[in-house]
Amino acid sequence: MKILVTGGAGFIGSNYILFMLQTFPDVQITNVDKLTYAGNLENLSAIECKDSYCSRYRFIKGDIVDRILIDNLLSQGFDAVINFAAESHVDRSIEEAGIFIRTNVLGTQILLEGIKKYKVGRFIQISTDEVYGSLGPEGKFTEESYLKPNSPYSASKAGADLICRAYFKTFSLPVIITRCSNNYGPYQFPEKVIPLFITNAIENIPLPLYGDGLNIRDWIYVEDHCRAIDLVLRKGKVGEIYNIGGNCERTNITITQMILEKLNKPKTLITFVKDRPGHDRRYAIAADKIEKEIGWKPAHSFETGIDKTITWYLNNKSWWEKIKSGEYRNYYHQMYGNRSSL
Repeated sequence: MKILVTGGAGFIGSNYILFMLQTFPDVQITNVDKLTYAGNLENLSAIECKDSYCSRYRFIKGDIVDRILIDNLLSQGFDAVINFAAESHVDRSIEEAGIFIRTNVLGTQILLEGIKKYKVGRFIQISTDEVYGSLGPEGKFTEESYLKPNSPYSASKAGADLICRAYFKTFSLPVIITRCSNNYGPYQFPEKVIPLFITNAIENIPLPLYGDGLNIRDWIYVEDHCRAIDLVLRKGKVGEIYNIGGNCERTNITITQMILEKLNKPKTLITFVKDRPGHDRRYAIAADKIEKEIGWKPAHSFETGIDKTITWYLNNKSWWEKIKSGEYRNYYHQMYGNRSSL
């Protein structure tokens, strides 16, 4: 199977590439990534430095809004495109929404045009549960839930999902949308709450907790998400939406306290800060459809997953210390500049 992965140097994308190449010897992957601040090629060092993967993996520096690049790529023939490419941090979307609209909405549309032109077999749009908005104390999001995004980030993802639906309905494109709950695990950029709090705690730096800390999220270990995407690619029905959830709701304060306890750090490191605008109170995903139709279930409990995640960050301090210091920006510029290779 020949797959084009967009945004494959980011957190979930890189984990997906590693999972696919290490699991399936018949898979070939081309990874196109703009290498923004959250794109990190060191995430893929386990395969880039091994001869056994050279014939099955290649990287191209590029932007999905570059129509010429995408056209040239898709003309080479792919069985599937998996679109991870996205600006994804809510706080940054509040500060500068335009880049989220550009990448998440326009970039998706350009990919869809390429899918239509070159008749790619499948297009998987990686979306988020945040498009549904905020839940009350009861219930869970289903695939039929209304879209009620509350941040520029989630609105841009909802817009991309609707464009995908339109291209399926209008042009019969082989589109499938997945919407996942909050991911955590190795290689996650330390602006997101779990890696930020783990690394801050290791460094004895205060952990900035929004509001009262009682916002609730449904969490899933990233490897479980990657396995779900693979099953959707192989078994999912075109035109459908599949929610992917960990069935693991936790308040932010509970997660914060768990991280501190596991690292043997004092709770005095918790610093409550002003809540962000439009902060959704609760997310929860009903994953019944993907479990019933495709046979997927998460393999990791939160307790197991967070232990593995903490251990990874403890064992890979050089990875996140370099990111926090900003040294990685100079590395990428020196290595790739503005070049693309096809």
